[in-house]
Amino acid sequence: MKGLHSIRKIADIFSGFSTTRKIALGFATVILAGAILLTLPISSSTGESTSFIDALFTATTSVCVTGLVTVVTATHWSLFGHIVILILIQLGGFGVICCGIWILQLLRRKIHLKDRKMIQESYGLDGEIAGDVVNKDIKKNISNYDGLVKRIVRGTFIIEGIGAMLLAVRFIPQFGPAKGIWYSIFHAVSAFCNAGIDVLSEVSLMEYKGDALVNLTICFLIITGGIGFIVWWDVVRVIKQAIAQRKYKNMLFKRLSLHSKVAITTTIVLIIIGTVGIFCFEYSNEKTMANESVGTKLLMSLFQSVTPRTAGYFTMLQENMTSPSYLLTIILMLIGGSPMGTAGGMKTTTIAMVIFCIVGVVKGKKDIEAFGRRISSENIRMGITVIAISLMTLVLGVMLLLVVEPFGIRPIVYETVSAIATVGLGYGMTPYLTATGKLVLILLMYIGRTGPITMAMVFGSRQGKEQKGVQLAEKKIIIG
Repeated sequence: MKGLHSIRKIADIFSGFSTTRKIALGFATVILAGAILLTLPISSSTGESTSFIDALFTATTSVCVTGLVTVVTATHWSLFGHIVILILIQLGGFGVICCGIWILQLLRRKIHLKDRKMIQESYGLDGEIAGDVVNKDIKKNISNYDGLVKRIVRGTFIIEGIGAMLLAVRFIPQFGPAKGIWYSIFHAVSAFCNAGIDVLSEVSLMEYKGDALVNLTICFLIITGGIGFIVWWDVVRVIKQAIAQRKYKNMLFKRLSLHSKVAITTTIVLIIIGTVGIFCFEYSNEKTMANESVGTKLLMSLFQSVTPRTAGYFTMLQENMTSPSYLLTIILMLIGGSPMGTAGGMKTTTIAMVIFCIVGVVKGKKDIEAFGRRISSENIRMGITVIAISLMTLVLGVMLLLVVEPFGIRPIVYETVSAIATVGLGYGMTPYLTATGKLVLILLMYIGRTGPITMAMVFGSRQGKEQKGVQLAEKKIIIG
């Protein structure tokens, strides 16, 4: 009875917190629980306890679906440790779109209207967007949070299952039935959740750099997980309408919502730019793919273009890339995936909105337009704020690591970007960090994973509020 009373007391304390704090604390709680499990002797392959800092780092990189590691995942952890990591990755993948709802359900008997409104706005499920994107059935599920979670979980398991079956075609003949199925499931979940943690070797997927099945399956999972479930539903809705009406020509893309059009178009453009760029920059690089066939070079270029968005698998060593590829990869990592998905970064739609804004200013237009629609000024303000806060956090993280670590600025910038964008691509520095450096990256990964949610909630909860009091006189300042 005392234990139950204590739990209720803690729940009462949590109920007084804001929604933003609940989600942030929820992520921290899952990370801490995972770290404790990973310190147990049963979690390591040697049967010895793992240091708490390495266990905490691994739990953080798993829940924040980043992929940076201080110990080799394939060899350091036991089967039990791998299972814990897989569960943490799956929880982290669900986290962006489900954990907030789950935490509210866990700590309260009832989700109040205010919390529902905050979650709707922060996840882009306000009336305008939801009405544009989803049909009546999905709208009903959005208003019913149990239905929303079930729909997300079902879709996730279906896609992960398809990925696992495709990978099993390669892994079962190579590793045998038991290990092949386990590897297939683990890497399908890790890829879909954009974690990039593998249990194959110390060099990720380099062994499969010329394997089209493995490369394309992993790319499919990364893109599908990163583009966001709202886009899945929108695409399915449009396809169903096209089949029902038997009208396919010039119909599919036009009937998508503005959000889906921007997310899909930006994703495709970034993949093409990344693939072409990496192919050109690394074509003659002896350290990466100069000695490979043209087909393998194309696969490696495509993979290197997709994985920074934000998965963390690699088929070429990042520290061996040329300077142009290094810079291009950093840009792709910062952009990341799309909202309401499993990817991190500043998001494709955020960058696209800023580009639309630049184009509008250059053309002298009063309104910011995209695909024949006007983008609200509130969207633009939020996008610029997200970019500014992300870049300021990045600069602060780089400065801290430069102070406490002996490494040069190139690896520090690369892995700081990788941490805050929850990518996981490493420059060979993370395993050699001091305890202080590891704590800095842990904090950056945590901010990178919870930051977009908390910022969206802060700004989303203020949308639609009228400014009270006297309206200030409008003045201009000199720009540029």
